[in-house]
Amino acid sequence: MAGSSDNRQQLFSRILLGVVVLALSGGMLLYLVPTGPGDTQLANDVVAKVGNETVTLAEIRLQLNQIKQRSQVPPMLEPYYAQQILHQLLLEKEMEYEAKQLGITVSNDEIADRIKQILPAAFNGDTPIAPDQYTALVQSRTQMTVADFEEAVRKSMLQEKFQKLVTDGISASPAELQQEFLYENEKVKLDYAFIKPDDLFAKITVDDAEVKAAYEKNKAKYQMPEKRVVRYAIVDVNQIRQNLQITDAQLQEQYKQNIQQYQVPNRVHVEHILLMTVGKPDAEVDELKKKAGDILAQAKKSANFEELAKKYSEDPGTKDKGGDLGWIIQGQTVPEFEKAAFSLPKGSISDVIKTQYGFHILKIIDKEAAHTKPFEEVKDSIRAPMMLSEADKQAGNIADKLSQAIRQSNKVSLDDLAQQYHLAVGETRPLASTDPMLELGNSTEVKLSDSIFRLRQGELSLPIHTDRGYVVLSLKQVLPAHQGTLEEVHDRVLADLRQEKASTEASTKAAELAKRVKAGEKFDVAAKALGLDPKTSDPISRTESISNIASGKQLSAAFQSKVGDVGGPQSFGANWLVYKVVDKQEPNPADFEAQKKKITDQVLQSKRRLAFDAFQTALEDRLKKEKKLQTMPEKLHGFGQANDLS
Repeated sequence: MAGSSDNRQQLFSRILLGVVVLALSGGMLLYLVPTGPGDTQLANDVVAKVGNETVTLAEIRLQLNQIKQRSQVPPMLEPYYAQQILHQLLLEKEMEYEAKQLGITVSNDEIADRIKQILPAAFNGDTPIAPDQYTALVQSRTQMTVADFEEAVRKSMLQEKFQKLVTDGISASPAELQQEFLYENEKVKLDYAFIKPDDLFAKITVDDAEVKAAYEKNKAKYQMPEKRVVRYAIVDVNQIRQNLQITDAQLQEQYKQNIQQYQVPNRVHVEHILLMTVGKPDAEVDELKKKAGDILAQAKKSANFEELAKKYSEDPGTKDKGGDLGWIIQGQTVPEFEKAAFSLPKGSISDVIKTQYGFHILKIIDKEAAHTKPFEEVKDSIRAPMMLSEADKQAGNIADKLSQAIRQSNKVSLDDLAQQYHLAVGETRPLASTDPMLELGNSTEVKLSDSIFRLRQGELSLPIHTDRGYVVLSLKQVLPAHQGTLEEVHDRVLADLRQEKASTEASTKAAELAKRVKAGEKFDVAAKALGLDPKTSDPISRTESISNIASGKQLSAAFQSKVGDVGGPQSFGANWLVYKVVDKQEPNPADFEAQKKKITDQVLQSKRRLAFDAFQTALEDRLKKEKKLQTMPEKLHGFGQANDLS
């Protein structure tokens, strides 16, 4: 959106702060009367209660499913996600409870004022835009429903009021500022070596006698799981699609039925340069206006507009893209910006334009009048999804017939079905329950391994939908779980033994390097003698890192050491770091004033966060003592089990 700014981004961040996924409740602020959630859940579905408000398993499942729609959540992590969702819902309800006790509220007018800051295009002056336009705007900008968005704004503002109440009296002392200045600016320079077992793995040699001895010593570790071989018949969607013929008449009909999709509104492709004025004093605004005039003069003199935007623009969303906003339509931007964008001819550069966000300079890259894309232009884009839809439909019809035949008699032959419906037949390799089943495709509806390991000899599965189509399974062979012989598990034993020896060697080399350097040997000479690769870091502060190996925070001991001191061996998982402090740089006191505002903000932010966390903890403890908070987290144990979240 034109005129996007750090302030508005911060508002969005505050709104979404701590919200895992929003509950589907609340009303449309500008057009509907908000309604409160009802308590219709059964008692055995309640996992927590704050006052008279409950948190239910259904709410947690709903939010977890919403997360899973946006990103993959491994089953093993579902219990963790459920705990986090419960924690967030409890915080929200505890805050709501305390707000009622203290008489803290957020009015509709306050919410409307905040929405004006976040989505200024939702208002024409002080008048809200039409409900359908508002709904479309909220969904396009926030990917939320109106109810979710406005409820998020209300919750964010309520939390802000609590934060203000708790943290208003917090200040930063001169000593704290000096301590933070030192923390941010003190630097060390290190000679170091990073020793990784993975780098040593390829050089590790192991003979057959060692492998056999390791196998005998750890035999119980090397169990072979049950494996199964299944035959399958597949309704192959790709094969059906290749044989499909879609006529122009069919494409024309689809085009007419969905003509709205091909209507293009008046739109303009715009680049812009923004100098922010939000929250700045009048004197600085005057200077920014002059600066905008100077930039405009450069742009008019054929200077590269994109390079000017990268150099001067303060819009974080477009600066690195040369100010490119892409295509905008009417009603999408603030009025002053829109008026200029739609009135200027293609290729022109605007004068300096003032909006509530600052001073803009626009370049019109292209313009398009409202029109409907012709059939010939879009027919190829219609064909592919239409063929996919028709192929899926035909595959589904065949799967329905297969299901009917199998239900009538589960003893029907897989080969007979395949012959009757012209299906390809195949056979898997022996599969363990954890093996990928590439032959069959991936299924989002059921776990294929569950279906395979439930099958009994002589039975057929019902058709299972995968990304290849539909598969019907028949169990051919069961290979029982057993103690793996050395021949079967040789490669596993060999890899484990090499990894163990590589880890031991890495640890030994790290200890030997530290010992030699502490004894006075030069760091690079000692490291190379041990076959290691010594390096020297740039000076780093606690907020920087060494080549993505270790952060300054992880190397806090180095900042407390003297030049010449040796650190380590320090473990980073299976890896080891040894270093020597070769230089220390104390901060320049003259830099303090230039950094004072930033440092003050950091100290205050940290203290406020700690104070608010302490407030939340104290509130929860008090509610528990008052019997106003009850939790039953044991009810979350079912999460991560396939049947529980169905």
